[in-house]
Amino acid sequence: MQSILTSAVLSAGLLLGVVSTASAGEPVERSGNVYHVAVCPRFISDSAARCLAHIVTDSAGHPVFQDVGHNTTPRGYGPADLDSAYNITTQGSSKTIMAIVDAWSYPNAEADMNVYRAQYGLPPCTTANGCFAKYNQKGFKKDFPAFNLGWAQETALDLDMASAMCPNCKIILVEAKTNGIKNLSESENTAAAKGAHVISNSYAGGEGKSPPFESDYNHPGVAITASTGDGGYGKGFPAASPHVIAVGGTHLVKSNTNRGWTETVWSGAGSGCSHVYPKPKWQTDSGCKGRMAADVSAVADPQTGVAVYAPVSETQSSWGVLGGTSVAAPLIGGIFANNGGKVDYASSLYANPGALNDVTSGTNGPCPGKPDYYCNGEVGYDGPTGLGTPNGTTAF
Repeated sequence: MQSILTSAVLSAGLLLGVVSTASAGEPVERSGNVYHVAVCPRFISDSAARCLAHIVTDSAGHPVFQDVGHNTTPRGYGPADLDSAYNITTQGSSKTIMAIVDAWSYPNAEADMNVYRAQYGLPPCTTANGCFAKYNQKGFKKDFPAFNLGWAQETALDLDMASAMCPNCKIILVEAKTNGIKNLSESENTAAAKGAHVISNSYAGGEGKSPPFESDYNHPGVAITASTGDGGYGKGFPAASPHVIAVGGTHLVKSNTNRGWTETVWSGAGSGCSHVYPKPKWQTDSGCKGRMAADVSAVADPQTGVAVYAPVSETQSSWGVLGGTSVAAPLIGGIFANNGGKVDYASSLYANPGALNDVTSGTNGPCPGKPDYYCNGEVGYDGPTGLGTPNGTTAF
């Protein structure tokens, strides 16, 4: 897929259009021969969070979108690829509700998600058939916030990954009125109040200002996933909370191994030792006295990104390739949803480390003066990938 993405980015003949407003002013990054930009601004206040998705672009930082016809397959990994990579053979149940919490509004969320689902032969998930519901942060199906292109692209990614990993689950979307931590945290409680068994969060803010809101992410029996970040070694909230499942990121490629896939640490995956939150009883690494992230991981490198049907503007959408630990959090959330989502925080993962694919190479460093496992893939637990990546649903 790497060569496919590279040629797609460099070939003007495959461009449907380019958009500069999603990540205006954000630096163009490069993973291998694939360019990408963050869809949300990196620089925010201490009281706000940023979404963590990256979109594949041309060398000038213009997002690349693909016009998919009847005989064209979207670039990037689709549901069958992800099921193969992570040995997922079940599709979940309509008794399970998976919630996505994001900021701002995405008016075409339901329609775009169902374009993705139809492309890959997944069952429709609509308001009409009772599978999908959208709420504002107060829990009402009206008075939605203003549109924001970057956050809408994030939301598209989250909904598509939830669909891919648990196609029979019900999905609810809760839209916070802004990306302030206070509003996102209230939305978290709304998702739980609506009966969610799993809640996915693909955003992060600083942990220093987070203690007043940490309890909003503590819902016993609900699997709450949170992305660890996209800037390499460094801590973020809510992933730093001991009450969530902190999800790191990998570079995923097909290989000639028995598994058929190989993973290494994605250089942008977040990891870190919290100086705010205590170490949970089920976490046993000895080099960090506080809560260590991550717990588990999945594909995140934009070079090996996933196909997403995402907005180009408020009224138009198309196919793009996205990455970031924003991919990994809803992907892992969908696997928890496959099992019904009823877990005691991340403890089930630590009880079954042998049921995960250990990621033993790659780095998100440097992190000088820190133990090697803080920012390097190692045998057993490490910061960037936690205990590893899914190998079926046993550990979930």
